[in-house]
Amino acid sequence: MVGGTKDFSPLIDRPDKSDPRLSFANLIEAHALRALRCRYQVPMRAIRTALDYAESESGIRRLLLSDELRAIPGEVFLQRLDGIVNIGRGGQQAIKGILEMFLQRIDRDGHGAPLRLFPFTRPPEQIADRESPRLVLIDPQIASGRPILSSKAIRTATVADRFTAGESISELASDYGLTAPEIEEAIRYERPKQIAA
Repeated sequence: MVGGTKDFSPLIDRPDKSDPRLSFANLIEAHALRALRCRYQVPMRAIRTALDYAESESGIRRLLLSDELRAIPGEVFLQRLDGIVNIGRGGQQAIKGILEMFLQRIDRDGHGAPLRLFPFTRPPEQIADRESPRLVLIDPQIASGRPILSSKAIRTATVADRFTAGESISELASDYGLTAPEIEEAIRYERPKQIAA
C-alpha cells in the first residue's frame, strides 16, 4: 500500500511478503491480469472495482484465479448461474463476453483450481485468434515450475541458451527429437527479440 490508499495496493498478493518470488497461483493471476490489461485494455480502475466487487458480493477472494472471470474489450465480467455481471462497473448486468482465448490456456482440476499454464509465446497484438500453439508449459509439478516444452519436458531456457550460444534451430531440433516450430517457440518464449513472429 502506497500513501495509505487502497488504489495503490497490489493486485496480486504473494504468499510470503518477505519472499520476492511468485507462487504458481500468482503466475496464473499475472497471466489473467496481462490478458485483461493487454488483450482487453481493461482500465486498472475497472480491475480494482471488479476485484473488490467479486470479494464483497460473491465471496471470490482471488478473482484472477477464478474460472468465472470473463471479459470483452474494456470490461470485466463474472459469469454466474443467473447470467453475466459487469463487475468492473460495480455489478451491472451485462451481455456475455468471454476471456476464452486466455482462459483456455489454463488447465484446471475438477474443483476449478489451476493445475498448469500454457503461456503465450508472442505478444498479445501478434496472437491470431485461437491459433497460438500450446507448446510451452508451466506446471509446478514439473521442473520446479520452470517453463518447459510440453512434449519432452525440456526447459525452454536450456534451448534458448544453446541457440544464443550459436547452435542452429535444426541442430537443436535433431538433438532433442523435436520439431523446428517447437524449438522456435521455446526461443520465442525466452528471447522474444531473437525470433521474428
